[in-house]
Amino acid sequence: MSDLLADQAPAPTQLQSADPAQWPVAPGWQPLVDGFFASAAGQKLLGFLQARLDAGAVIFPPRPLRALQLTPPEAVRMVILGQDPYHGRGQAEGLAFSVAPGVPLPPSLRNIFKELQRDLGVPFPAFPQPGGSLVQWAQNGVLLLNTCLTVEEGQPASHAGKGWEVLTDAVIRHVAEGERPVVFMLWGAHAQSKRAVIPGDRGHLVLCANHPSPLSALRRPVPFIGCGHFGLARMFRERRVG
Repeated sequence: MSDLLADQAPAPTQLQSADPAQWPVAPGWQPLVDGFFASAAGQKLLGFLQARLDAGAVIFPPRPLRALQLTPPEAVRMVILGQDPYHGRGQAEGLAFSVAPGVPLPPSLRNIFKELQRDLGVPFPAFPQPGGSLVQWAQNGVLLLNTCLTVEEGQPASHAGKGWEVLTDAVIRHVAEGERPVVFMLWGAHAQSKRAVIPGDRGHLVLCANHPSPLSALRRPVPFIGCGHFGLARMFRERRVG
């Protein structure tokens, strides 16, 4: 009976441990991840996370490296780069812009779906199915990566500059230095600051626009709504396949 109850227990919605052994990744990412956590920057980050957990901080998401679990390096066809996880309880599921099943669509994600519909005619998802979880995108080669991989409840950017950026820069660089041309979607100034990590001589398609947040989605210089990134990405992939 206890085993049955354990199987029915709800999945955690917040970080439980600062032990990276509890955060599985695809085998192709393992050497890079292990190297980071063995480094001084990685050890400092883990010490910070443990100290915050010991202090009773509520940290999201429960699996910070889930993007690296669902999208192996050899499968990456597109990278969508965000800033840090959603800071509301029950929202973040370890994938940039994605929310857990059954969670109302945040404004940024709603604008992403609006642009997808405007650009490609993809029907706007009916809530709650399929809702705002982008797990299927991740499983189909879209690396949904935030530059910072944890955040505290109600405190956006609270873990920025604590070490995650060293790992995520390494991930971006690893993808960008591969032999396969990849689409990079960099939305907002923070994401675009990572453009320096992407070599310009590998045939990648690097698309830049404002962040999909309502505060910037319609503003100059490149409004997110109307940017046409999804159509450009489709044409790029079709040319590569053709």
